[in-house]
Amino acid sequence: MSARRSLGRRFGWLWASYAVSAYGSGLGFGALPLIAVLVLQASPAQVSVLAALGPAVGALIALPLGPWVEFHRKRRVMIAMDLARFAVLLTIPVAYALGRLNFGQLLVVSAVLATAKIAFHAASGAFLKALVRPDDLLVANARFESTTWSSIALGPPLGGAAVGLFGPVVTVVADALSYLLSALGLTAIRGPEDHPRRASAGVRAGDLLDGWRHLLTHPGLRALYLNQLLVGGLIMATEPLLAVLLLGELGFAPWQYGLAFAVPCVGGLIGSRLARRVVARYGQHRIIRTVGTLRAIWLIGLAVVQPGVVGLATVIAVEFAIIISMSLYNPVLATYRLQQTPKDRVVRTLSAWSIGSSATIATLSALGGLLAQATSPRTAITVAGLAILASPLLLPRRPDADRPVTERSARVSTIA
Repeated sequence: MSARRSLGRRFGWLWASYAVSAYGSGLGFGALPLIAVLVLQASPAQVSVLAALGPAVGALIALPLGPWVEFHRKRRVMIAMDLARFAVLLTIPVAYALGRLNFGQLLVVSAVLATAKIAFHAASGAFLKALVRPDDLLVANARFESTTWSSIALGPPLGGAAVGLFGPVVTVVADALSYLLSALGLTAIRGPEDHPRRASAGVRAGDLLDGWRHLLTHPGLRALYLNQLLVGGLIMATEPLLAVLLLGELGFAPWQYGLAFAVPCVGGLIGSRLARRVVARYGQHRIIRTVGTLRAIWLIGLAVVQPGVVGLATVIAVEFAIIISMSLYNPVLATYRLQQTPKDRVVRTLSAWSIGSSATIATLSALGGLLAQATSPRTAITVAGLAILASPLLLPRRPDADRPVTERSARVSTIA
């Protein structure tokens, strides 16, 4: 079948590297807020600060990295970011063993991880666009999406069990080692890679804004970007609130918390495998409109979670509906974004997208934490669930904005 055709040995190594780091991150899913709650007895406000401040600082640091990464070999950048994440994560078990772990260190680790993630994903997107044929981009993105959800399906319950058996930092060690293995896999990718050149030395002030300039002047990308900021920000802002609600107020065990997010990830495997077929049948624009709307209507269900088996089943059902929608939507969005971005601006565009997402998540997480502190985590989750219902209004309404990028139009846009 076409969905299973080989995309080449080099893509195989890239996919394998992505898979090992994804499975490591699955094991360490929610590790920092879990450690904050179970080891440092952090309050809801502190957990939300951890979710907000790290990505905010990471986005600020990553801002000048976009132009720098754009004009360097992408594979080397990816390896460097993997090694940085390996090193910073290892500081947590060392500090824990010495009895020196504190909340400030978790903030620093969160910021470094956020910075490295933005740079890595921007570089990997550009590397992927150069590595596979345009017609294979959706297949490649769907495989990455499928891997992501399968890693979350298996990782959290295993991670929760490991935390129960070996202590709260064991999954951090596994996550750190996965980045080391990913870096080793990337070194196995052979073949030439162009070294991008620029006319002038150094980073111009305009380079920092080129990604946003492209996103905000392209009608289709502008609508999808604003929609993603709201949807992604609200969904991620509820994660620390849900951790406090489930692990604190409702008394869920760590393994139950992991299970609540693992089982629904079966939906991620379903959605990602359907992406190519449904786009071929219904068209890219219709899938973006329809599924982009569906993924926003379920979050409010988390506001009614109760203790016990019924509460666990509620979380699983809501997360399943969200994830099957997201896993179908995400590879279509990722493919469209690469198709509509000229190759000499992919890194800056993806960096701008990630930085905007991180800043929005940070802002909404902080607001959610303040609201939860003033009222309750359940109230804050309810507000997020109601606010996200407005997000479909931001989706593009007409497919005529989906114009392909040509090198001529890219040059004209750059000159302008």
